Amino acid sequence: MKFSLRTFGHHLLGAMATATLQGWIMVLCVALTLSVLRVAQVAWHWPAGLQVPLADLWAVVYQGARFDLKVSAAAAILLWPLLLLVPPRFHGGFTGTVTLLFVIANLVNLHYFGFYKTPIDPVVFGFFEDDTKAILQTIWSDFPVTLTLAMLGAASWAAMAGRKALYAHLSRGLNRGLAERRIPVWLTLLGVLLGFLLLVLTTKGTLRAMALGRQNVSVTTSQFLNDMVPNGVIAFKFAWDARRESQNLNDPLLGLKRLGYGSPLAAARALGIEAQDEAALRAALYAQGGASPAPAATPRKNLLFFLMESWSAEPFLYHDAKEFDVLGRLAPTLGQACHFSNFDSAQPGTHPSLEAILFSTPITPLTLGLQGKKPIPWSVPLLMRQAGYRTLFVTSARAGWRELDRVLKTQGFDEVIDASHLKAAYPEADLGIWGVWDSYVFRYLSARLKKPQDQPLFVFVLTATNHPPYDLPPDYRRVKRNPAHWGGERDSETLWLNIDSYHYATDLLGGLVQEVRNGPLRHNTVIAATGDHNVRSFGVYATPERRYLVSQVPFIIWNEGQACGPQRQLPASHRDMFPTLFPLVGVNSGYVQTGRNLLLDPARQPNPALNAPLSVNYYGTARNAQGSWTLGQANSFVCSPGGAPAGPACQFDAQQDALARAQIGLLDWNVRAALHQGR
Repeated sequence: MKFSLRTFGHHLLGAMATATLQGWIMVLCVALTLSVLRVAQVAWHWPAGLQVPLADLWAVVYQGARFDLKVSAAAAILLWPLLLLVPPRFHGGFTGTVTLLFVIANLVNLHYFGFYKTPIDPVVFGFFEDDTKAILQTIWSDFPVTLTLAMLGAASWAAMAGRKALYAHLSRGLNRGLAERRIPVWLTLLGVLLGFLLLVLTTKGTLRAMALGRQNVSVTTSQFLNDMVPNGVIAFKFAWDARRESQNLNDPLLGLKRLGYGSPLAAARALGIEAQDEAALRAALYAQGGASPAPAATPRKNLLFFLMESWSAEPFLYHDAKEFDVLGRLAPTLGQACHFSNFDSAQPGTHPSLEAILFSTPITPLTLGLQGKKPIPWSVPLLMRQAGYRTLFVTSARAGWRELDRVLKTQGFDEVIDASHLKAAYPEADLGIWGVWDSYVFRYLSARLKKPQDQPLFVFVLTATNHPPYDLPPDYRRVKRNPAHWGGERDSETLWLNIDSYHYATDLLGGLVQEVRNGPLRHNTVIAATGDHNVRSFGVYATPERRYLVSQVPFIIWNEGQACGPQRQLPASHRDMFPTLFPLVGVNSGYVQTGRNLLLDPARQPNPALNAPLSVNYYGTARNAQGSWTLGQANSFVCSPGGAPAGPACQFDAQQDALARAQIGLLDWNVRAALHQGR
């Protein structure tokens, strides 16, 4: 019995030593592979004209390697019990699976950055919530699938072969030492304990109190380089954490605390809002102007709002009717419009921006769960319906996407017209990857506006054609352009295809604007248009002088006799749109004051803090007239003053950062507190 226990203990100790050695070899080989892939990703996406100090590149490599070791060690700890129980000849299968999955995650991250200009974020979950088949078709047609598979095979094989060779070499000596009892038991046990302890410490990433996390990604002033730090696995973890936080409405203070405020009243004080308690604060967040109905003889104005797919602001900079036509029939209408040309999207994706605009929420996805099954009291279509409008949502896409067909009707739209309705109305319409061509949306709207209406119309339009793979209808006549007039980046293979689809959609919008502005509805229709987000093929915007363009989309208002005010070139964003549009159609109460009215003079408003000329994105970045930064991170500030030379005051402004964090924090708190109570 004594001999049997000793033998068992010896075998167990040997298995523990083997498992620990195998785990550490996997960590080193996988982490090295991920670091090599990071260097390849930096080279793959390196923007033309970007110059950075060599020290910044080393900072990215070093910090990235720490994250690589962190995730590899975490995988080794999870595998350790299996490596202990299973014979060594099967270890290669387990470690090889981990290697393959980690390399896949990194390659997904590489192409994700190419598409969204950001590492993997919560939008990635749209792969399962969107039209997955359409996404796969887009990937196949628009991404270098063969090259990516070759990189996957080469990187995985190199890591697995390296692990096998290194393990064979090191385990030979270990096994001989254990078998011949040349390594004392106490030394073997100490080695196992130290090896496992080092694995645990490596998963933390640091010896300091705070584990290596999201706050450690920013190591340079270049957002491009900072975006290269997370590997695919850690980026997915950050996305998962953000997604889980967006679904957690049980803690109303969750977003506020993340932005540095312990209570909503503390954030209110930073904004100069006087409120005695949370009930008074919530009332202060909503417009209280009272109803201002139009006289009986003068019906309310129609409101046509267009959310244009991938409608970037940059092409407006280079438009030339003769040499470089990108705007088509929209260009002649701009002289009678209020064009806000220093304007950013709220989110980097279509559905997140759609929710941000319709539901005044920085939390996304908000309506895919229980919250989408009952009305949100401040939703834009519900407020418009309560004001007497007939509310329509019209899109060339399929409304089953993200359950919009169900959610939008619950949230106040009387009608949801999508690709299937347009196909029924126009049998000749072809159903493509994302729906029908945008021309059928504008054809439908033209016909609908000509019909007699017993109510004013609120129409929210979402286009879809200007989307990868940038297919266009066979009868579209491509415009000849002088490529020299394009002043942006040229690295994307789909740049010119994208410019064609951009022109196609923009020209259609211009045609409808001209039709309305020249017809009987001219005096009683307000038209507004913006983009859901920037488009991927126009560049990475990594150089400081171009950084301000990274999220820019147009925001344009056409309204007869409208004075545009002094804010057309000041930084603004999606959060400012409906506080601007609601008063134009006589809706003066009930909506969340997400931002400022862009038609007013901010210097003459009673609360300067709430009317500060800031562009704030709901995903955590802000921009003023001098530059942009990540909220709460002074070292992330980049001088990028919208094409103008940076002034002497081009530096991080802690007060403006506090204002921006307070504004987004209160919007987050409003959603969580109200919807949690309403469950």
